[in-house]
Amino acid sequence: MIRTTRRKLLVASAVMAATALSLSVMPAQAISLRAAEVGVTSTEIKLGITLPMKGSASFGYNQLPGAMKAYFDYVNANGGVNGRKISLVVKDDGYLPKQAILNTQDLIAKNKVMAVIGALGTANNKAVASAVNLGRRGIPSLFINTGFSGFNDRKAFPTSSTLLPSYIMEAKMISKYVKETYPGKKTCLLYQDDDFGDDALVGFDKTHGDLDFAVKVAYPSLSQGVAGVPDSWITKFKAGGCEVQIVFGVASATLYTVLAAAKVQYAPKWILGSVGADIPSINPATVPYIIGSTSVSFMPSVVDPKDEYIAQFKEINTKYNVGAKFNSWALIGMNTAFIAVQALKAAGKNPTRKSLLDAIDASGSKFPNAALVPLNYSKTSNVGLNGYWFGTFNKTGDLVPNDTFTYTVYTTDSGTGPVEKSSYSRPAMPAKGLPN
Repeated sequence: MIRTTRRKLLVASAVMAATALSLSVMPAQAISLRAAEVGVTSTEIKLGITLPMKGSASFGYNQLPGAMKAYFDYVNANGGVNGRKISLVVKDDGYLPKQAILNTQDLIAKNKVMAVIGALGTANNKAVASAVNLGRRGIPSLFINTGFSGFNDRKAFPTSSTLLPSYIMEAKMISKYVKETYPGKKTCLLYQDDDFGDDALVGFDKTHGDLDFAVKVAYPSLSQGVAGVPDSWITKFKAGGCEVQIVFGVASATLYTVLAAAKVQYAPKWILGSVGADIPSINPATVPYIIGSTSVSFMPSVVDPKDEYIAQFKEINTKYNVGAKFNSWALIGMNTAFIAVQALKAAGKNPTRKSLLDAIDASGSKFPNAALVPLNYSKTSNVGLNGYWFGTFNKTGDLVPNDTFTYTVYTTDSGTGPVEKSSYSRPAMPAKGLPN
């Protein structure tokens, strides 16, 4: 009995020794792969995006994935991120929260992405945060494509980062512009009847922008594509004697509003919100109706002949996004991918979801990018950009600064802070558009 027990102990000791020896000589790469993060292999980093790719809400937004992929392909062709190539899984949610939830669940469980990036829409992102709970699960939702100020709540959305300035910021700036440029003029507002529009109303209210409206019309999301609905909006605005018309909606809402106005020769001074401003890329026939209209942007003009970011991204778009026009959608998509690559590089040679989020907190405010206002990431802030410049649509339908390619940029916050001229100095584009 004693001999049997001793023999078992000797055998067990030998097995343990052999196991330890095999681990000591096992390649470090093999060990690291065992503990690799979801969506990360020795050759690939997988990201996912959900947004409308078809239907009335898809205009413009469906161009974002192509531009993002183009920049990722460019980086992949130049060595990738620490030797890994980036892939992007794209899913169509039709701008419907339920589908966005299903898509996000699939991206995580089936496609096994490391992170979600650029997910579109206030309602969709709120629904996903509630149903999928990315924050509790530690899954990054990078650079979400909405300016709803609620996502700036770090405690409620611990793994999300915004990119766009908030709609409150934008409304505050538009208020200041209207009061200074069109004092005493009857000003009217079309806005989307959800969190998107509600945020704008806060920015326009007495404690923020202090702008009064002669007529306000709220439209339910997706109603803009229903025949006759935009005509009813214009009837109200024209009857109200509106002289300055603000449209705070998605691009398709702006498109149908402008076309409805043209039918009855309603010709106010148009101010188009940033979200819905690039309608010439949707329908070039609208260009004659928006020449001279005002809008805002946090990016340089896509036709700026001097901007180094524009020049580099145009070159990449031509080669890797073949046949796609370089417009503001392409610029935003490519810039989002550009920032993501820097975050992945900063996350380390063997990135994890946690190291990715930590990298944005620690270094994100210093990431070079095309925007003319700063990023505001830190350990206590998931706020992205915080300002705009005002411009005018020219004869080709491109937004250009009111002073020939000299940008007067303003910044503010989502509270009651003032709208001020910015002193921000943008970092130079890294050599060949490849982050160090």
